[in-house]
This record gives sequence, structure tokens and C-alpha cells, in this order.
Amino acid sequence: MTGLEAHVEVPGRLQVDLSAAHGEVVAVIGPNGAGKSTLLAALAGLVPQRGSVSVDGRPWNDPPLDVRDRGVGLVFQDQRLFPHLSALANVAFGPRSHGVPRAEAERRAQAWLDRFGIRDLAGRRPATLSGGQAQRVAIARALALDPVLLLLDEPFASLDVGVATGLRIELARHLDAFDGITVLVTHDAIDALTLADRVVVLDAGRVAQIGTPLEVAGRPRTEHVARLVGLNVLREGERFVAFSPSVVTVSLTEPHGSARHRWPGVIAHAAPHGGSVRLLVTGAHDLLADVTPASTTELRLTPGREVWLSVKESSVETYSASVGS
Repeated sequence: MTGLEAHVEVPGRLQVDLSAAHGEVVAVIGPNGAGKSTLLAALAGLVPQRGSVSVDGRPWNDPPLDVRDRGVGLVFQDQRLFPHLSALANVAFGPRSHGVPRAEAERRAQAWLDRFGIRDLAGRRPATLSGGQAQRVAIARALALDPVLLLLDEPFASLDVGVATGLRIELARHLDAFDGITVLVTHDAIDALTLADRVVVLDAGRVAQIGTPLEVAGRPRTEHVARLVGLNVLREGERFVAFSPSVVTVSLTEPHGSARHRWPGVIAHAAPHGGSVRLLVTGAHDLLADVTPASTTELRLTPGREVWLSVKESSVETYSASVGS
């Protein structure tokens, strides 16, 4: 069978089944401590695990393959470039370590630097590079190996927003032409929506949801994902109800009439959000509500204020809580 087939089990930390085809980008998202980076480390062979990993029908852990023999390209959020080597030598390092002659390895490395628009940085060492430049070198270094499996661990997390946006666009272009399998760990919904073909949501070391980016964003099954995409999601037995903060009505007294869903709470936080003010209201549930600046002033909607939130039934989407549905 072609592609990645993995049952990753790190005792006490992680139990995940994951498959991916060649040319596919799988984004892994979830809260801190969910096991995202542990999953990548297990796939790379950097941490021991009890499960099985195979690529194109070839087992990687029975017997265990050394990291350098797995055909894996690794990119971390902190670059981890070799400080004593130039950008060119960093990118050439992988091919050189796999027996490629120096001249050919440097030719490949230069070609990757050219693709990322950093040809003029070839002779510079990591300490003289900006964060965005260093991360471009790190990604080029991983791709220069021609890996069968590319593992990206939050590659934009340490970059400024503008730099991250530019690099995200560049990476998307390269991944479109990449024949290998890509697993991307991210904490940013934008990465999952723009780069991934499929999204895997981890929660407490288990898979909570799998689907296309639009499926996961439209019907999140964890509070973490709901917050990432800016939705309110509540579990009610075997179903979820989801609604946008923009359809929430905020009042100072309990509402009556056509609004079926209502909750009391206390404003914990208020901040500008586009042309509105976004409130975080805590109570039996933590919920988001968008109100106009005028309403904020008129109702004195500041932290500590007791309020009621309500949503009409017609504004709520209901769906099954089953992971596979």
C-alpha cells in the first residue's frame, strides 16, 4: 500500500491512527499538551513508541529504522540550523550525509536557496539571518533531502505576522509540487485552512476529529478548534450545537420570547474585533458574543458585568458528536 500508515502509541501520552497519501498535506491541530509534537517525533523515530509506522508498505519500526534511514525531512519552529555552517552548507548537509558528493550536494542546495528567493544568503551563517530568512533555510534544508515524509512542527510560530504570511504563501507553492507526504503541526487555523488537504484534531493524546479543513472549521468537535475558528460550540449529549458570536444577543435581564437558547454569565474580557467588540462571557459555558461599540457603552458591558446571552434556534447548527460522522 502506498503512502503513510501509522498507529502511534506512546504510553501514557499518545494513541493515534494516521494515514496519508503521497502529495497530501495533513495538518495536526489541538491545544498545548495534546500530543502534536510527540506525534511528529514518533513518526521521525525520535521517541520510542509501541505502534507501527510504514511508508509505501515498508515498516519503519520492525525492526526500528534509524532516523537518517527513514527519508524524513524535519522543520522546527526554532530552525535548529547548524550555527557554524553557512546557509548553503546547512542545506547541503542532508544530501552530503547521505553520500552525495560535495559539488552535487551544493548544487542542489543552491537550487533550493534560489527557489526560496535567498540566493544571496548562501554564504551567511545563521546568526546573521532574520527569523524569516533562517526558517526559509530550514525548510530548504528539509526539502533538499527529497524526503518521502516532510514533518513541519509549527514552522511559523516564532515569526512576525507579516513574515509568516509571506512564508506561508511560499511554502504552499512548494507543497503543491511536493510528491512526498506532509504532516504539519500548527496552532493557527490559517495554516490548516490554507495549506492542508485534511485536518486531524488531537485532544489529550487521542483523535477527536478528522476531516477536510472546511468540515473541521464548520463543525468543530472540541472547544479548542471552536475558538480557533471563532465559533461557540456546546456539547449536548450526543450532539453539538454551534453558532457564531455575531448571532448572540446580550442583555442585562433574562430574555423571553423566540430566543430558545439562553445562558447567564459574567463578562470576563472585552476587546475590539473588526468593527465590533468581542466579549468573553463565563458561566456554565465560556461563550463569545460580538456587540456594537454603541451597545457596549449603553449597557456598560465591561469585565465583571453580569449579563444574559441568547440565540435564536434558527441561528444554531446542530450535528452529531461522533468522530466519524
